[in-house]
Amino acid sequence: MKILVGISGGIAAYKSPDLVRRLKESEIEVRVVMTKAATAFISPLTLQAVSGNLVSTDLLDPKAEGAMGHIELARWADLILIAPATADLIARLAMGMANDLLSTLCLASAAPIAIAPAMNLQMWANAATQDNIQQLKQRDFTILGPDKGEQACGEKGLGRMLEPLQLAAECKRFDQNHKLTLAGKKILITAGPTREAIDPVRYLSNHSSGKMGFEIAQAAYLAGAEVTLVAGPVSIETQYSIKRIDVTSALQMQQQVLDHIADQDVFIGCAAVADYRVSEIAKHKIKKNNQQLVLTMVENPDIISSVSNLENRPYCVGFAAETIDLIAHARKKLITKNLDMICANDVSDSEIGFNSDDNKLTIITTDDQVNELEKASKSNIAFQLVQLISSHLK
Repeated sequence: MKILVGISGGIAAYKSPDLVRRLKESEIEVRVVMTKAATAFISPLTLQAVSGNLVSTDLLDPKAEGAMGHIELARWADLILIAPATADLIARLAMGMANDLLSTLCLASAAPIAIAPAMNLQMWANAATQDNIQQLKQRDFTILGPDKGEQACGEKGLGRMLEPLQLAAECKRFDQNHKLTLAGKKILITAGPTREAIDPVRYLSNHSSGKMGFEIAQAAYLAGAEVTLVAGPVSIETQYSIKRIDVTSALQMQQQVLDHIADQDVFIGCAAVADYRVSEIAKHKIKKNNQQLVLTMVENPDIISSVSNLENRPYCVGFAAETIDLIAHARKKLITKNLDMICANDVSDSEIGFNSDDNKLTIITTDDQVNELEKASKSNIAFQLVQLISSHLK
């Protein structure tokens, strides 16, 4: 894959060498074009060093224009990625201007164009900028970000450029050699544990890290799906443009799932939802004044069953985390919960259990197909699972 990285004049340009390096790590060929303003923030020589190619900055370069250099660059690219994309450049692109090399290339290329906005939060929120973004979306530009966080001006809010690692990963969706087997599909995934409060200080939970669910969400996104991730309390950051909804308890998770399930094509219940919660949460911290503490528990709702029994339900995939009789318990859960597919994993094995980086799954479908996914990284297992799910969708 060949990517033309465009850099405009914003402070986020300091991240561009790292972006180029990340792309090169993925065996992507990179050429760089900089606006004049961008050269005030970072040297073209730096980008030349990390890209391994000459950096282009001038529209009217006599040496390049002898062979119509800007047209050749426009034809060369499989994707144009502009990062950072300032408010000024976004406005000029929306107007169809061609007053520098980068904007000219965007007009002259048939390649898809993705932009990573980076600017002050007020500039991003300005109606003019939002109108320009809508114009670009209507022309099939892909808008990557922006993200929230602390900005160079000292303010905090929406306007930060996405991190280089995330942008590099987003580019995989444009790779013609990367099959988007879930393109156009919407997938809702639950991940992580739930916490069931006992009092304002204590709670009941389990050892789930959320790693498997997050890896599945990322694999589904890279396969072209629009992904919504409902996550319990975990310390994992979300990669890519995945919609993340954070919850704490089983009741909160169920509510968010039901609120977002209506137009989903696939539901994957990977979360380790607590089976029980206390019947009444104490308003104040329970003091230690007896040798025993008796808690009255009530059963939590079965989230995956509440989805699988909907009238117009999506394709439903569940997980069976077991310590004994793995396959028998998984087959029973497949039937009783009205699922299309069940993924059985042995959490008694510390090498593939909670908090591990690897996993091993036995996958069973309603037509009794059995697929063994041998021990591998959770990232690899997630990729295999997503491909298997896509093969079962009509």
